[in-house]
Order: sequence, then structure tokens, then C-alpha cells
Amino acid sequence: MSLAWFLQNLLNGLSIGSVYAVFALGYTLVFSILGIINFAHGAVFTLGAYLTYVLAVGEFGLNGMLAGVTLPFKLPFALALLVGAALSGLAGVAVERMAFRPLRKRGADALLALVSSLGVALILVNFIQYLFGAEIYSFPPDILGDLPPAMLFQVGEEFVAVRTIQAVLFGVSLLMLLLLVWFIQFTKRGKALRAMAENPETASLLGINVDTFVLGTFFISGVLGGLSGTLIGVSFGLAGPYFGVSYGLKTLAVIVLGGLGSIPGAVLGGLVIGLAEAFLPPDLSSFKEAVAYALLFIVLLVRPQGLLGHNAEEKV
Repeated sequence: MSLAWFLQNLLNGLSIGSVYAVFALGYTLVFSILGIINFAHGAVFTLGAYLTYVLAVGEFGLNGMLAGVTLPFKLPFALALLVGAALSGLAGVAVERMAFRPLRKRGADALLALVSSLGVALILVNFIQYLFGAEIYSFPPDILGDLPPAMLFQVGEEFVAVRTIQAVLFGVSLLMLLLLVWFIQFTKRGKALRAMAENPETASLLGINVDTFVLGTFFISGVLGGLSGTLIGVSFGLAGPYFGVSYGLKTLAVIVLGGLGSIPGAVLGGLVIGLAEAFLPPDLSSFKEAVAYALLFIVLLVRPQGLLGHNAEEKV
């Protein structure tokens, strides 16, 4: 073990962990407001990646209903990322309208809404497969323009490589985290969301339009999901329409690990799992997908409410 090895794995872990944190925040926002896990969030993650790919590359793949179709334009990656995230936010709004609002209006049990979101997720994933096909999509190597693939920094007698895509992952994720914290802590709408998370009934009595803010929450959640899907897709490729499912399950472990409903917990959980995966010994790399669940199991044995979660107060 050397300093260069440690720094390299630290960079790797922070870059992927920051994306996990952004993705997890989408789950956390919805859970904070409705007390429900939105299983369609992983499908929105996938949709965002595919939409950004098409907008940035300007063409579809070789399979699916849109096979061979080309767009009359190509957007710069940064603009495609923003447009894809915004469209993902609209998809999040559609999920709320289809899976959650009808049941919420009827006062249905939370379990029914969870099952409904799972059904919408399957519909959305199959719709993506119908349009784009089941093939693997890879962003072009020059998607980031003329930026060099990596930068090397000498540490002693060894080198630490900072891949450009890692810097993009960490930079964009950090920016989104800071924007979200600013929005929630320092704006009137953010304070209204916090009030709704604390007590929706009291917030409604104080004049807060619950339906409007629920829609806004799903839009923000969708933006975070689509953005993180694109960042993962640029780094590792789009491994078919179901690739968001595995990341979605892993991110559920992230939010439980950090503490359900806790925004700092979602960030901490994402970074912890990202770093744990990065520091996994090479001979155990085949077990990387199990790291999140192993950590979750260990932490919950010691602290059932998660790292930064709070014990639920029983009301008598």
C-alpha cells in the first residue's frame, strides 16, 4: 500500500460516491414528503441517460422503434445534460400523476402507492426498450470535447491519474448538492418543503399548496435521477434499459444506510459506499455489487436508524 494507491482510490471513490449521493437525494426528497419509496426513480435514471445520449450524439441505435433515426442537430454535452435532466424532471411529474396522486386523493395505504410506482417503473423501462432497443449504448470518446482523457500527478515515484470524466462526475455532483442545500435552506419554497416534510397537515393549514409542492418535489427528484443516470452512462456506458434497476437497488441501500429521510445521510451514505467499492481489493472485485448491502447489514445491526437517521417518535 502506498500514498499514490490511497489517493487514486480516494479519487475513484469520491467521484462515483458523489453520483450515488445525487441519485439517493431523489429518493430522499420524495420519502421526506410522502413517506414512500418511489421505485420508478430508477427508470427515470435510465430515461435521463438515454435522452442525453440522443441529444448529444444526434442519433438512435440499431434496434428499437426509432432505430436509425437521426436528429437534425447535436447539442453540446453540457446543454444536452441540462435538457435531458429537465425532461427527466417532467417524467418524474408524470410518475407522480400516474402512480401517486390518484391513490393519495383516495387516502390509500402507502403500500399500494409503492406497488403502483413499481408498476409504472416497469412500464417506463419497457417503453424505453421499445423506443431505443436493448443494445448497449456508449457515449463517444470525444463527448467532452477537446479535454484530455486524464491528467497525471506524480506522488513520490508513482503517479495518480485523474480522469476527466471523474472530475466531471465529482464537479457536477458537488454543484447539484450545493444548489439543493441552498434551495432547501435559504429559499421560501425550500422552507415550505421542509414544513411539509415535518407536518403536511399543518403546512396545508398555513396556506401551502400541498399538490403543487408535491409536483415540484417529483420534478426535482426526476432532475436528480436523470442527471445521475447520464453521469453514470458517460462513465460506464448504458448497459440496456434495465441498467437503472441495479443502481436503483444500490441507492436504496444508500438511503437506508444514511438514514431514511435524511439529506445529509443520503450524501454520507453515497460517499461511504463509493469509497468502500473503490478500496475493495482487486481479487474481490467480482463482489463489488455486494458491498453496499454488506455495509448496510453491518450498520443496521449497530444502528438500526442508519448513520444520520433518528428514531421515530411514538405518538400516544
